[in-house]
Amino acid sequence: MSVIFFGTPDFAVPSLQALLDSGEDVRLVVTQPDKLKGRGHKLSVPPVKQLALANGTEVVQPESIRTDEFAGKLSLIAPEFIIVVAYGKILPRRILDIPQRGCVNVHASLLPKYRGAAPIQWALINGESVTGVTTMLMDEGLDSGDVLLQREEEIREYDNAATLFERLSKLGGQLIVETVNRMRKGTANPVLQNGEPTYAPPLKKEDGRIDWNKSAKGLECLIRGVTPWPSAFCYFDKERIKILKASQQPTAGSRQSSVPGRLQQRPSGELAVETGEGLLLIEELQPEGKKAMSGKAFAAGRRITGEKFFS
Repeated sequence: MSVIFFGTPDFAVPSLQALLDSGEDVRLVVTQPDKLKGRGHKLSVPPVKQLALANGTEVVQPESIRTDEFAGKLSLIAPEFIIVVAYGKILPRRILDIPQRGCVNVHASLLPKYRGAAPIQWALINGESVTGVTTMLMDEGLDSGDVLLQREEEIREYDNAATLFERLSKLGGQLIVETVNRMRKGTANPVLQNGEPTYAPPLKKEDGRIDWNKSAKGLECLIRGVTPWPSAFCYFDKERIKILKASQQPTAGSRQSSVPGRLQQRPSGELAVETGEGLLLIEELQPEGKKAMSGKAFAAGRRITGEKFFS
């Protein structure tokens, strides 16, 4: 029996590769249209399309998935499954009803937590210690379908969105193959999502703006969650500074008055910033138009004497 795969970004690539490696007959790959990106407006090809073409799989990139022509093309294939991984659009009922065994989605959270487009980033921003991957039988809602399988993944101390993304994408590939096999055997029974849903909306560039009035712990989580995109940022005078890596520092002894955003050069030469609660050690940053550097190198080069970072 054949499979139709819907997916677009890097996160979906391990799932498609796992299906191909397991011998599934992936008859068609549906992905978003190529887009112009960057200052040079170069045409960007979705990673899923690149993999599909490299394996000789037919690719379509419809501007709309709600046309009679598109639905007819899928119906002619008569797939056993439609697999959806980070495609980018909600499928209408007429498509959900096409496959024999249903449309199955791979989502990078333990649903019903973090429904939406950016579950990995928001799990980090909110300071979660555990996340995971869910496969679900799709309905017309936003990640609201019945759960098929779930696997947990520990969030490690120094994870950012890129490192967690990589592990969860690979876990998603393993889980979709297991889900398909278990559905055929009748051992993956859909169950209602249990608990109060939370949501993970798409990130905007402004979500990376650092408010130094927040706690050092909260800012560490923010920086991890928005790295590599949209990046955490603040200003040194009028110069935009990206904060790429930072960690909360324990404050020993009596509580001292804090000026949020004020810079400190530690006895070791490292750069720390006072926050609304605690100190944030800046391990790596990137001044506008320059290469990334250590906080220590920045402090030495700017001769820090109590200047401030501004939001």
